[in-house]
Amino acid sequence: MKYLKIIIAFMLISHIAFGQESNRSEYRTVFGNNKKVSHGGYGALTLGIGQVDGSQAIFTGLKGGWLIDHRLTLGIAGSGFVNNLELDYGPGSVSSGLSGGYGGLLIEPILAPFSPVHLAFPIIIGAGGIAYVDRYYWSSHTYDPWVTDAAAFFVFEPGIELELNLVRFLRLAVGASYRLTSDIKMENAKSDALNGLTGSFCLKFGKF
Repeated sequence: MKYLKIIIAFMLISHIAFGQESNRSEYRTVFGNNKKVSHGGYGALTLGIGQVDGSQAIFTGLKGGWLIDHRLTLGIAGSGFVNNLELDYGPGSVSSGLSGGYGGLLIEPILAPFSPVHLAFPIIIGAGGIAYVDRYYWSSHTYDPWVTDAAAFFVFEPGIELELNLVRFLRLAVGASYRLTSDIKMENAKSDALNGLTGSFCLKFGKF
């Protein structure tokens, strides 16, 4: 009799808990839900370090878009880059390097967005251009760039970011991405000059 009472009590508690969970997790369909979907958006500044054609390069960029139900961003992203970062060239010297940029569609799923620390998975699909540039230095602060060759390319760049919710309108993200491009058709660069890993951090401002 004692065990029967325990079993009945356990069944009652389970039924109440299941009912509460069912209320929280309503049945959702593709074409119409009772739940109101949240909409937001953000703009972001990015800074990254990687390699271009075997030389250290710096990447700066902007990205942003429409944030759907806190869990998916659809938008655009763009980034510019330059390698051969030597800064102490004297007057009359010449340096050569690769410069360019790319951009396109941004797709960014977000895992556990309400957690103070969570993950995002940005994917960029687009196109860009790259140029081989000779820089003729006249002084330590002025130079004339001269483009000797250039090419266009397609790019696919998946990544992963660790995001921190600093305040309601600001997030800090630290992550890495791997860039894959179509062949670079230039005499002064390898065909896979832009393929490689980039580490970056990002400040996101918006309604999350």
